[in-house]
Amino acid sequence: MATEQDASPALNRRIALLIDADNVSQAKIGTILAELSKYGTANIRRAYGDWTSSALKGWKDRLHSFAIRPVQQFSYSAGKNATDIALVIDAMELLYTQELDAFCIASSDADFTPLVMQLKANGLEVYGFGERKTPEPFVNACTTFLFLESLGETEAAARSVSHAGIGRSDESVPKMVAKSGRPLAQDATLVTALRGGVEAAAREDGWALISTAGSAAKRQAPIDPRNYGVKNFPALFEATGLFEILKPENGQTYVADKRNKDRTPKPTL
Repeated sequence: MATEQDASPALNRRIALLIDADNVSQAKIGTILAELSKYGTANIRRAYGDWTSSALKGWKDRLHSFAIRPVQQFSYSAGKNATDIALVIDAMELLYTQELDAFCIASSDADFTPLVMQLKANGLEVYGFGERKTPEPFVNACTTFLFLESLGETEAAARSVSHAGIGRSDESVPKMVAKSGRPLAQDATLVTALRGGVEAAAREDGWALISTAGSAAKRQAPIDPRNYGVKNFPALFEATGLFEILKPENGQTYVADKRNKDRTPKPTL
């Protein structure tokens, strides 16, 4: 998830964390809460499921440890997911009765896509957490979506990118791959968002501050660099091999689209 948020205002942002316990491992809850602390405080914490089921027995200690309120939902009909309905009903009630800044939906279920779209239509951000199997409609609907597997992966890939150096030739860039197994440069959604971010933030000289370009890219698609095996946006831009990155004497890092032949050789300071 994004790391460019200003920490001070984030302390006052109120987030409702709603967990689909049937689709999220209880082992990831601490990490999810740590991630959310970058965006605000999860004042409301609820986990939904049939707590009489043996499948959820591992949740008990986690609920107590992280002050998460369990919401009991019996399965009234075989094959029907009553848990999803209960979560959606609560989310809509919270939307209209609480002064919230954002929601977090922890699930890998695409059925929550309409809910996310409705929450965003009402001006709230929605942070999503789920497994890599999560269908794209749900992932793309969220303001930011982070794959739970990414939270446990090593940062070796990120370190290898940073060690490659800024502004080197394409040969020095590791051949990072997207979740599809293709090189990042072949991930159309990612490339479109990154190029769109650079274009939106670019100055007349064709260069953009890389932090501003990253923020602009995130407004177009729910991109988290860690989902692509790197630590941050500078490393993600670098790993695609499609952008030129320079850090001049003023200490700022700039990025330009290599396709832009009208850019100046260096950023104008």
